[in-house]
Amino acid sequence: MGSSLRQKPELNFWQIWNMCFGFLGIQFGFALQNSNVSRIFQTLGADMALIPMLFIAAPLTGLIVQPLIGHFSDKTWTKMGRRRPYFFWGAILTTASLVFMPSSPTLWVAAVMLWIMDASINLTMEPFRAFVGDMLPSKQRTFGYVMQTFFIGIGAVIASMLPWIFTNLLGVDNTAADGLIPDSVRYSFYLGAAAVALAVGWTIIRTKEYSPQELASFEEPENATFAAAEQAVFAGQPVFSSTGSIIWTGAGLLASIAIYFGGWDYQLYILSGGVTVVGLLQFYASLKEKSGDKNSFYEACRSVVLMPKTMRQLAVVQFFSWFPLFAMWIYTTPAVTSVHFASSDVTSEAYNEGTNWVGVLFGAYNGFSIIAALLIPIVVRRIGLKGTHSINLLIGAAGLASMMFFKDPMMLLLSMLGVGFAWASILSVPYAVLSDSVPSENMGLYMGVFNFFIVIPQLVAASLLGLALKYLFAGEAIYILGLAAGFWVVAAIAMMFVKHQTED
Repeated sequence: MGSSLRQKPELNFWQIWNMCFGFLGIQFGFALQNSNVSRIFQTLGADMALIPMLFIAAPLTGLIVQPLIGHFSDKTWTKMGRRRPYFFWGAILTTASLVFMPSSPTLWVAAVMLWIMDASINLTMEPFRAFVGDMLPSKQRTFGYVMQTFFIGIGAVIASMLPWIFTNLLGVDNTAADGLIPDSVRYSFYLGAAAVALAVGWTIIRTKEYSPQELASFEEPENATFAAAEQAVFAGQPVFSSTGSIIWTGAGLLASIAIYFGGWDYQLYILSGGVTVVGLLQFYASLKEKSGDKNSFYEACRSVVLMPKTMRQLAVVQFFSWFPLFAMWIYTTPAVTSVHFASSDVTSEAYNEGTNWVGVLFGAYNGFSIIAALLIPIVVRRIGLKGTHSINLLIGAAGLASMMFFKDPMMLLLSMLGVGFAWASILSVPYAVLSDSVPSENMGLYMGVFNFFIVIPQLVAASLLGLALKYLFAGEAIYILGLAAGFWVVAAIAMMFVKHQTED
């Protein structure tokens, strides 16, 4: 290290609060989308079987948008800064989409609005993750990401409850004529739009950014320096091959043909299509590499191939962390209603009591994540990032597994305590490790690429969990939650093998 490099200054509590406050607004948008879009689609006449396919818009949008936004924000510098222009435009588009979504006159308009809304939220969110890496020294990054988790928890609890609050406390209509969205939902989206604008606006106004020259003057964390040296070995060398692209594309096409002629579940096309797309992207990148026309998209693809070793190890942890979350979000309702409320009849009182209780449980784990977010920095100081994350994942696994043994629905709140600790850790600790492990000039890009390891397990879950439920568990959804618990145990073990220089 050259002696001219200096340590990045530490920020005080309120400076970190201000830079993370915008996440409260972002979570309002996500929570309203997750808890109400199915209702909007059904109101506008969507078939229940079609709704999961409509929801693929969210992960696919993030898969495409976040790495591109990260790459371009790394290269941006304006009077407003590096990341804040993306906060600004993302907040405007998110606010507009939240206003228009509940007024969609037809299903296809609502589906388009979902794509726009999700792209807009991703435009805002990805630079927020990189913002913490830009502004905080290594020792404060865990606290920065935990602060984001704190606002995620608050935003999720409040936004998810808004329709209930408008209906039960403010007397707003919760029903409407056929084909129209109830006022309780519309007003919730309007309030969410205001929350996005105000919270993100607060961060834009109350924070500043380091210039590229200032960032270059700061000393990099040891892991990031090691990653940069790894990548320098491949400078000027080709990293793509047409042979590899042909293998991936061919495998994807053959799998699609097998699914078609075998009459297999159509959801498997998600996997075969994904493999095909990977092959086509490699083919495009190899052509650009051979021609010397190395545009921004090529540079982003190259950075993915050359991602640091620590990031590759974290990818395994992320896969086995997020797969259980999607399993939980999809199958908790049928599991709880059938096991703890003894009904699978959607018209029965017991079933609907069970679905309401699931809403309470999901609100509870978000609430418990707020408490966990306050404790995680304390534990990190004692046992490090890797040990903290592994312990929290094991606590989460115990929580999910306990749902198979508890019979009293009230006891499931204890299960959600464990899930809340895992959730808080998943949203913070891996990002703290990652931000220490990638070169600062590519922080935004790699934060975006990291989203791959959230989306890929979601797509795998969408493709395979239905088959597992049918053929392995005889339709008993509660055992999917047990499988999810096992995946969190695997993630906890994998975390201990992640290379993090400050702990090894």
